[in-house]
Amino acid sequence: MKIVVLVKEVPDTYGDRKLNLETGLADRAASERVLDEIGERALEVALSYADAHPGTEVTVVSMAPEESAATIRKGLAMGAASALQVVDPALAGADLGVTARVLAAAVQRAGFDLVITGNLSTDGAGGVIPAMVAEHLGVPQATALSAVTIGETEVSGTRATDAGAAQVTATLPAVISITEALPDARFPNFKGIMAAKKKPFETVSLADLDVDVDPASAPQSIMTAVSEKPPRGAGIKITDEGDAGEKLAAYLIENRLA
Repeated sequence: MKIVVLVKEVPDTYGDRKLNLETGLADRAASERVLDEIGERALEVALSYADAHPGTEVTVVSMAPEESAATIRKGLAMGAASALQVVDPALAGADLGVTARVLAAAVQRAGFDLVITGNLSTDGAGGVIPAMVAEHLGVPQATALSAVTIGETEVSGTRATDAGAAQVTATLPAVISITEALPDARFPNFKGIMAAKKKPFETVSLADLDVDVDPASAPQSIMTAVSEKPPRGAGIKITDEGDAGEKLAAYLIENRLA
């Protein structure tokens, strides 16, 4: 079984997030960059299966700037056997369509029986990449799973719905995405960190993947305006003199919060 896990470097969820006022893109140097937690959970699903099924190969795949290699290598430290990173200046500001096309090409290069990814990243939160990648690969998809069972010929799981829960199944090869209902990821130990330095880590360009991205002919994104987030106001302090409830209600109504 060959399992590919899509991972992504994102700004720290608990850190400040800023936009570059010149390009309109996220200023990734404004906060610590980490491996997205939902991607780590997806990797945990793959590694847990590999632990119970000797001979399973797990590869992490990511599209990220060159300086993100150290973050992606965490996937190797956790237990993945190899990594593939797509690095190309033309991918700066890539939209969801370009991202899905590039990731699908990278997955094909790595080879796969099953692709596992998070349902949505914490920075872009588009939530459509798993389905788009599956479409490019021409394989079934089972998305937003809160429980996963991987078999030799198919993968199944539970998807939460407005009416309860649905049981879904896809024949391999396939693409699945998981939610935060899946277990937390394992922590890399010292042995894993040291072993990661010797594991295969392939860096490829768009040319290597035979993917053509020309922002001039089809803009990847359109930014109409960008500005600094306005400073937070001082707020209003309400002193209870027996009428605090009335003052609070008046404030909520005045600011259309009630």
